[in-house]
Amino acid sequence: MSVNRTASTLVEVPRGLAGVVVTETEVGDVRGSEGFYHYREYSAVELARTRGFEDVWHLLVHGELPDPERAAAFAAETAALRRLPAEVRAALPAVAAASGTSGPLAGLRTALSLLGAAKGFRPVYDIDADRRRADTVAACAAVPTLLTALYRLGQGLDPVEPREDLSYAANYLYMLTGTEPDPRRTRAVEQYLISTIDHGFNASTFTARVIASTGADVAACLVGAVGALSGPLHGGAPSRALDTLDAIATPDRIDPWIRERVLAGDRVMGFGHAVYRTEDPRSRMLREIAQEFGGPRVEFAVEVERHVERILAELKPGRELHTNVEFYAGVVMELCGLPREMFTPTFAAARAIGWSANILEQATDSKIIRPVARYVGPKPEAAGAVPA
Repeated sequence: MSVNRTASTLVEVPRGLAGVVVTETEVGDVRGSEGFYHYREYSAVELARTRGFEDVWHLLVHGELPDPERAAAFAAETAALRRLPAEVRAALPAVAAASGTSGPLAGLRTALSLLGAAKGFRPVYDIDADRRRADTVAACAAVPTLLTALYRLGQGLDPVEPREDLSYAANYLYMLTGTEPDPRRTRAVEQYLISTIDHGFNASTFTARVIASTGADVAACLVGAVGALSGPLHGGAPSRALDTLDAIATPDRIDPWIRERVLAGDRVMGFGHAVYRTEDPRSRMLREIAQEFGGPRVEFAVEVERHVERILAELKPGRELHTNVEFYAGVVMELCGLPREMFTPTFAAARAIGWSANILEQATDSKIIRPVARYVGPKPEAAGAVPA
C-alpha cells in the first residue's frame, strides 16, 4: 500500500494506484468488465470502423465529430503542419545516430523537445486554450514525420518528405516506405491507429497529465508520455507478441511452449490486460482485419490464441486472460509491411492524439498532481544528527 497525504489526513490507496479515481475527464473511458471503451460519447471501435483518423482527431481535441466542411478544413490544417522546421530537420541525422539500436522512439523524445523549442511552445500555464490546442495539433502533425525520418536515417536512407494530398495514415506509410500504399493497407493501419488513440488513464496518459499539471509546455508533456510508452509493459509489446509466434513456430509446439512459460511464471506477451476481464474489443476488431487479409500467418495466430486461452484457463482459473491489443496489432502491422521496430512508434503516432486531449483537459485545472509516499527505510537519527 502507498499513502496519499492531504492537508490533515493520510489516505491508504492500492499499490500502483489501481482503481483510484484521481480526476474527472470528458476524453473517454474504459469499461473493463463490459469489454467496451469510448472516445467522448462514441464507441471507439465503431469510430474505427466508420470514420477516418482526422475525424477522430478532431473529436478528441475539439470535442465533437466534424461535419464534412469542418472535416476537410481540419484535414488540410493538419496536413500543412507535417513539414518540420529547418533546424529540426537538420538535427535529425545526429539524433538518429545517437539513438543507435534504441530506435526511433528513443529519438522521438529528443526530436519532440527540439520541435517544441523551434515552434516556440510556451508553458500551458501561460497561454490560452486556443494556443494550447494549436500547439498540440502542430506537435501531433509532426510526430509521423519525425518517426519515419528517424527510422529511415537509422537504416541509412534519406527521409521522405510528407505529402499534403494524402490522409494521415497514407502519408505515414508513404514516408516510411517511399511508396504510396494501397487503399487496403492504408485503411487497415488507419483502423489500428484510431483504435489506439486513447485508452483511459494508462501509464503514459497519466504521465502526460502529471507533467501538464505543473504547467509545462506541450512538448514536455508529450516527451514524458513517450518515455512511459517505451516500457515493454506498456507500449512495447506488439513486436514481442510476434516474437512469441516466431518462437512457437509450428502448431505442435504451442502447448508445450506455452505450458513451460506459464508454469515458470513468465508472462505470455499479447495476453492479459490490467483493465479488461473480457475479450479486449481492440483485439477482436484487429483479428477481424487480419482475417480479411488471410494467409498462413493469420491462421497460425488464431490457432495460437485458441490454445493459449485454453491453457491459461486451465492453469490460471478465474483470471479471465484473453488476447490484448498487442497480439493482433503485431499481426496486422506485419501484414501491412511495417517493420517490427516501428510497431511501438506507430502506436505513439496514434496515442499522441489522446495524450494531447488529456493535456488540454488537465491544463484547465490549476491543481498540481502531487501525491506522497510512505517512508519505509532505516529510522532517521535525531533531527540534524549526522554520523561523523
